[in-house]
Amino acid sequence: QTFLLLSPVVLAMSAASASAAIAEDQRTPTPIKTALVAPSPSGASAKPADESEPANLSAPVQSAPEVNRLVAQAEDMDQVTSVSQLSDVRPTDWAFQALQSLVERYGCIVGYPDRTYRGNRALTRYEFAAGLNACIDRINELIASATADLVRKEDLVTLQRLQEEFRTELLTLRGRVDALEARTTELEANQFSTTTKLNGEIVLGLISVLGGDRADGTEADRVPTLGYRVRLNLDTSFSGRDLLTTRIQASNVVPLGGSTFNGGGVGPLQTNEGRIEFDGDSGGSAGIGLLRYRFPLTENTDVYIAGTGNGFVDVDGSSQLNPYFDGGSVSLFGLRNSIYNYSYGAGIGIRHFFGNIAELNLAYLTPTANNPSAGQGLLEGQYAAEAQLIFNPRGNIRVGLTYINAYRPFPENLGPNDTFALVSTGSNLANANFGRPVSVNAFGATATVNFSPNLALSGWVGYAQQRYIGRGDGDVWHWAVGLAFPNLGRPGNLGGIIVGMEPKLTGIDSSVNGGAIDRDTSLHVEGFYRYRISDNVAITPGVIWLTAPNHDARNDDVFVGVVRTVFFF
Repeated sequence: QTFLLLSPVVLAMSAASASAAIAEDQRTPTPIKTALVAPSPSGASAKPADESEPANLSAPVQSAPEVNRLVAQAEDMDQVTSVSQLSDVRPTDWAFQALQSLVERYGCIVGYPDRTYRGNRALTRYEFAAGLNACIDRINELIASATADLVRKEDLVTLQRLQEEFRTELLTLRGRVDALEARTTELEANQFSTTTKLNGEIVLGLISVLGGDRADGTEADRVPTLGYRVRLNLDTSFSGRDLLTTRIQASNVVPLGGSTFNGGGVGPLQTNEGRIEFDGDSGGSAGIGLLRYRFPLTENTDVYIAGTGNGFVDVDGSSQLNPYFDGGSVSLFGLRNSIYNYSYGAGIGIRHFFGNIAELNLAYLTPTANNPSAGQGLLEGQYAAEAQLIFNPRGNIRVGLTYINAYRPFPENLGPNDTFALVSTGSNLANANFGRPVSVNAFGATATVNFSPNLALSGWVGYAQQRYIGRGDGDVWHWAVGLAFPNLGRPGNLGGIIVGMEPKLTGIDSSVNGGAIDRDTSLHVEGFYRYRISDNVAITPGVIWLTAPNHDARNDDVFVGVVRTVFFF
């Protein structure tokens, strides 16, 4: 039954009280119209309860995505046998008796999966007609099954009058159903797959250093570049509740800077600070960028298996804890808490929900899972293990507490002064292993507060104790605060400002690197504005300002300009 999806308590009141309305005035159907749209006796507004409810059906024909959404919602509805099963309906409600009659006598009301009825939303005549049609079908079933004694004569008279009153709307709905069936037949005949959906993302990025110095103090080159990243995602479901994601990816965006295995720098900045969100160069060659399978273990527990890539974005919480900047920021640092950068590769994850209040995430990833050599493989090589609690105490607040234990063995073919980018943003010192295997205990906290639909505050802090095995310990800190302005200018747009400190080596034992730490503090300041040209195209200009690059005040501030254009399909 799709009745509840299309009609609130007003329908229940109307169908049950229409007989009285007809008796009041047999001269014209106007009283029935009045009964159908009359507000509640309390004068409560009939506006929708929330914006996620079904769209108005008065448009000539629903678009395919909207039809799919409505059908999916309808399929989720649960038949109720007693009005007491609807948690938001009370005996004191003005339409309680009418609704009780429709539920318990005729069974033509269903409930949402959360056992609510949501009777305060407005409805159109088309929506009412759809609900009326559902009740007529139900009564026809009762008559056909020899239970006609349940149907009272006055109810049949009422339904006859309602059919006459809504004849035009019912015919229109029938036409819509015929058109939808024709479209469905065409889609089934030409569909890509019965189990797989294809979606994609193409990023074109214009990037340039606008001013500043390299990490070595020399002036950075100001060479504009234009690069791309292409992602094709194949989302496959075998049971309706599981999801296999296969991502084919190619890119040619050369990073502005980074550290190498011999301790030197590459790119015009020669530092891990200020990296662009979509950088990475595969030379244009396509490969598997992500392979992940998610399936339900219980009603409240999902299991993730990743073959490659950062397969646990859903588990590590970066996207849900920082929803405005993960997808809005033009820098890698602005996307998420940097401690998540310790983990990547293949592995397994578990996500367990405690109702709508909290969730527990556990994950294990390693980039050497496919290597059978000694000291490698799934359990003996580099790895990162994660445990995280995410709290949602109120609808507008989300808080995540994260712990990651990571290990990176020292390659035999490297010298005593070699470095390795264990954290993918921050200074070279913060990313160094100083010629030894590194074990890491990292702790992070991330939170987002929505003050209104147009203003949100996000922030995170992270600390990592990096143990250079056999030599000593070092401390690495980072933090960030961001203001997001959703729907700035028009719905779908997003403005954002981020201020933070990329990973900085703040302390180290004297036995490691002579006790040298990052000498100063570099601030990452970023502003961006994502403008949605359409549902499928968005353009984001942004500026990144790095003070004292590489945490060294001897370097002039760096300015990087980015214009990112994203095509969705």
